[in-house]
Amino acid sequence: MSHAPAASPSSAPTPPPLRRRLGLWQATALNMIDMVGIGPFVTLPLVMGFMGPNFLLAWLVGAGLSLMDGLIWSELGAAHPEAGGSYRFLKLAYGEQKWGRLLSFLYVWQTLVQAPLVVASGAIGFAQYFGYLVPLREWWQPKLVSGAVVVLLIALLYRRIEDIGRLGVLLWVGVLGLMGWLIWGGLTHATHPVAWLPEGGVAAVPGVLLAAATGQATVKTIYSYLGYYNVCHLGGEVQEPHKLIPRSIFLSILGIMALYLLLNWSVGSVIPWQEAQHSEFIVSAFVEKLYGPGAAQVATALVLWVAFASLFAVLLGYSRIPYAAAADGEFLPVFARTHPTKQFPHVSLLLLGGVGFVFSLLFRLGEVISAILAMRILVQFVGQAVGLVLLRRRRGTQGLPFRMPLYPLPVVLAVAVWLWVFVSTGPVFMLSGLAVIGAGVLAFLLWSRRLGRWPFASERSSRVDSPPA
Repeated sequence: MSHAPAASPSSAPTPPPLRRRLGLWQATALNMIDMVGIGPFVTLPLVMGFMGPNFLLAWLVGAGLSLMDGLIWSELGAAHPEAGGSYRFLKLAYGEQKWGRLLSFLYVWQTLVQAPLVVASGAIGFAQYFGYLVPLREWWQPKLVSGAVVVLLIALLYRRIEDIGRLGVLLWVGVLGLMGWLIWGGLTHATHPVAWLPEGGVAAVPGVLLAAATGQATVKTIYSYLGYYNVCHLGGEVQEPHKLIPRSIFLSILGIMALYLLLNWSVGSVIPWQEAQHSEFIVSAFVEKLYGPGAAQVATALVLWVAFASLFAVLLGYSRIPYAAAADGEFLPVFARTHPTKQFPHVSLLLLGGVGFVFSLLFRLGEVISAILAMRILVQFVGQAVGLVLLRRRRGTQGLPFRMPLYPLPVVLAVAVWLWVFVSTGPVFMLSGLAVIGAGVLAFLLWSRRLGRWPFASERSSRVDSPPA
């Protein structure tokens, strides 16, 4: 059977460049609202159930992993500030003509599945908390709410990036307002002691940290920290990216770490962890206990604001990934289309949002959190960390806008902890993640065979296609 030759990249129309209009505060706001979604409000009781009185340490482990991984993202993002983030990093690190094509394809492949699942999980969590305000007794009512949330998201994101940046800052104000209110409530109404160190003092910390790092508690806390790298997905739309990307990443992680620790301490100081671990609406119950049912309704509305803000940032960042791959000639060309007047990848946004809408009608929240994390770890986080080492060996460090301190220790620690987290998700989710990778490899082989590219291209055609060194 004959196969049509691959189209030359030069023969395809070049999509117009994305606009670099996002400043530091806008990028940091989009990072932080991505991180603080429905996650901390639904995982807080779960972490208390896993860790008991030592629940704060699990949030420290999540922050520690985020900081180590943030060094990797910062070095790669500052050096290669382009749309798509990990897609571009993986392709450069493993070679643009061979293994890099496979790894970057797998990342885009996973994005087509995991991005709609992330959107769906947030929309489902939104509907769950909405049930505190308006009882949703019929089976279809929560699905109606979650589906409507996704449709509204698409409508708000269907605009220029500078307008989105301003809207992101507005949503960020709501995030900080809610977190500040909850923390103030704990500071002024604390009635129960919360241990910052485990029983036994400093000597017991290493053992408890190890237990947290290898258990389900950290799976939940890491899920709540994810999003500090959203600025890398928007790398083609930020100003002075060599400075802004690292600053935005670390401002986001340190800021959210402080907010999460204070939030957990505040809740635990008012509602004992033995009681809080069983609460479905922990924020609503916390505020109701302090200020009454009316204030609890206001707090619930703010939780919905925060959940929506997070989904706004998530869908914005993920929509740039298939666009970057298609603009690079490595994915379906339709994803490279940008809006003729607003200049954003509208096809990618509509597809991911549409699939997220369908998923929001099909799944439950508890079914997707661990699956999302297990699906991403091997290709994106571990693959990217190893890729940074390969890039350093091949290109050196001269000219890097940002170089991580204590290299390679952060890389080694990040890979080790990510692999522990992968194992901690459990056999079912590990197998589901591997199954998605396996399906992606098959899809890549079929796609490459159709295009006549590696590993099916002849050695001669590979040399012809390869750019000069």
